[in-house]
Amino acid sequence: MKNFEEVLGDYYKAWNQGFKTKDPTNIKEFMSKDFTGYWAFSGIAKPEIYDYHYDITTVLNQYDENTNKDYEIISTTKRNSEENYLIFGTETSMISGQPHYAKIMYVWAIENGKWKLIREYIEMEN
Repeated sequence: MKNFEEVLGDYYKAWNQGFKTKDPTNIKEFMSKDFTGYWAFSGIAKPEIYDYHYDITTVLNQYDENTNKDYEIISTTKRNSEENYLIFGTETSMISGQPHYAKIMYVWAIENGKWKLIREYIEMEN
């Protein structure tokens, strides 16, 4: 099994490939079937909630093939004998040459011998 840091890097590579191909298959491979996500920005009362079945293809099609996501981990908390990770960090998305920053919180866990994204919370900075 890959170590967690490699998996997180591969997850972002899958997103960046998805922006080019508009195919969400590789992204979905990282997600638990029990996945829940929350997305928000200032000015809204409640975050948008989505799950494993949300339409990633529509998301990918909103952006051109030069869109790129990267991340910086601020803190990592290992839980349950290192079979569960809580990650807090900053995500930078370059969209049409402009950076867009968000704070991210991910919960990853081992499912059937593979790291899977269980939950994410994304709060846009700008």
